[in-house]
Amino acid sequence: MVMKTYSYDYDEYEEGKGPSTMVEDILADPEFPGLTELVIGSWGSAYEDGCQPIIDGIVENAGQFGHIEKLFIGDMDFEECEVSWIEQADYSALWEALPGLENLTVKGGTNLSLGKIHHPKLKRLEIICGGLPKEVLASIAEAELPELEELALYLGVEDYGFDGGVEDVKNLLEKSDFPKLRSLGIMDSEIQDEVAELVCDSKYMKQIDKLDLSKGTLTDQGGEVLLKKLPDYDNIKEVNLEYHYMSDAMMEKLEGLSAEVDVSDPQEDDEYDGEIYRYPMLTE
Repeated sequence: MVMKTYSYDYDEYEEGKGPSTMVEDILADPEFPGLTELVIGSWGSAYEDGCQPIIDGIVENAGQFGHIEKLFIGDMDFEECEVSWIEQADYSALWEALPGLENLTVKGGTNLSLGKIHHPKLKRLEIICGGLPKEVLASIAEAELPELEELALYLGVEDYGFDGGVEDVKNLLEKSDFPKLRSLGIMDSEIQDEVAELVCDSKYMKQIDKLDLSKGTLTDQGGEVLLKKLPDYDNIKEVNLEYHYMSDAMMEKLEGLSAEVDVSDPQEDDEYDGEIYRYPMLTE
């Protein structure tokens, strides 16, 4: 993979650069035709302006983007723009425009839409956000992705855009049809215990070799489910539970399973006025 990142800093933004100029600048770069991996970082005003002009520009110039196999849109840190502030776009037209795309990562969930997903080659889809719209989950549930091997979704919290619930996750797991899926990640959720139970009862447990339930509010309740269900699936070799709210005793039990289980970065409950509060890793 030959990769390059395109982004604008504050000074460039002040000089007039933004989402409407990004594709023009990419196409003018003599290095671009030799790339296979395209990373788009800050477009200078991600907290105000969505990246729709970038998506539209790629679609309009699809013939010149045919060599791109891996695409990441929104690769910026919190100093450039908090993840929950990133204004995203409608990706409906992108699927047909880039038939050779194998890997897509999107960061930010605000105003994100995937539309009707049909792609013959996509192998990996990751959405990183502080709150995933349930419309996006529904699109993925209906997606036609016969080659998909890896799915990684950050659910986030209601305050930052997650307007779904347990039923939406259940719908995704029941309705979706990804025959080649090998790695499943549904993470960064404040309903992580419920997610763990849904995933453990899903059809994908029989085919995946990697399970990722990290970055959420997983407690001993979810740990018990995993402790009971995981031994039935010797195909699962790796389980990522990093960042969680489980006890030392539960961590020790899970580490005793035959699969490689990552229980690093345990968190402690916050207590205020008699109430217990737990937070996913990535929200704002």
